[in-house]
Parts: sequence; structure tokens; C-alpha cells
Amino acid sequence: MLALNPMGKLPVLTDDGQVVTEVAAIGLYLADRYALGLLAPTPDDPKRAPYLRWSFFAPSVLEPGAMAKMAGWDFKPSQAGWGDYEAMLSAIESALSHGDFLLGDSFSMADVIFGGTVRYMLRFKMLAPRASFHSYADRLAERPALQRAEARNAAVMAEHGLGQ
Repeated sequence: MLALNPMGKLPVLTDDGQVVTEVAAIGLYLADRYALGLLAPTPDDPKRAPYLRWSFFAPSVLEPGAMAKMAGWDFKPSQAGWGDYEAMLSAIESALSHGDFLLGDSFSMADVIFGGTVRYMLRFKMLAPRASFHSYADRLAERPALQRAEARNAAVMAEHGLGQ
């Protein structure tokens, strides 16, 4: 594991001799390589900018912002890359106000990355339980691909004697 990721973290993707770590990087790599124009807007598509923004918002703003709130960190929001918690929540609400998904009516890898973080944080009460967040998580949960993935995860957990 350390040979692939010196931090010893999962997930790690190896594809055609390339090693990619970090959830957002793995998601973007896969979408660009195997679903460009489907799950990833092409570089000349105007949706590419918000796609990248919200893909990186989860690990760069949402995760540290929620951690700072939960841990009661004392810091100046102007000096932290994630700003303050309320502004973060407002930004999320704004992102979700343009349609069913981050890019309006088009589901993308940004929804996998960002939406996965939102769903996880709602489940473990790490994020304010706003109605728009729950509605978004519910829309994601209705997607057949997510249902198949969750069924596979549940089977692996059961196989290893892990409860949910």
C-alpha cells in the first residue's frame, strides 16, 4: 500500500500503469478517460468550470469546513481556505438551486464526488440537515447505478461480517 500511496490511504486506483490517489482525482481521471462528454464536460464546454469547482469543493471546502465546525477550531475565516461554516452552507445551497444536479439537469462525476461527501456527512450528522441537502441526497439515492453500488458494498460488508 505505501508503495502506491505513501500516506497509506485508500482509495488507490491503478489504471494502465498509472497510480491515482485521492477521491476527487480518481473520479475526475475516470470520467475524463472513460466518460468524457458523458460524466465529464469536455474542456470547451462552459459546464466544465462549475464541474471542476464542485468536484474540488468537497475535499477542499466541505470536509475541512465541517471538521473545523465539529472540532470547534478557532480561526479567522479569511485565513482558512474553506472560509466560515455558514458561507459554506450558503454556497452549497446555491449550487443545488439550479436543477436536480450540480450542472442543472445533467448528472456528472461532480455529483459522485460532491454528492458522496454530502450523503456521508448527512448520514453521520456532520453537516447541517437542510432540506435542499436532503432532497439532493434523495435524488442521488434514486439513481440505479448508486443503488447497484450500495448493494455491492452491502454484500462485501456482509461477507466480512461487518454491520452497517
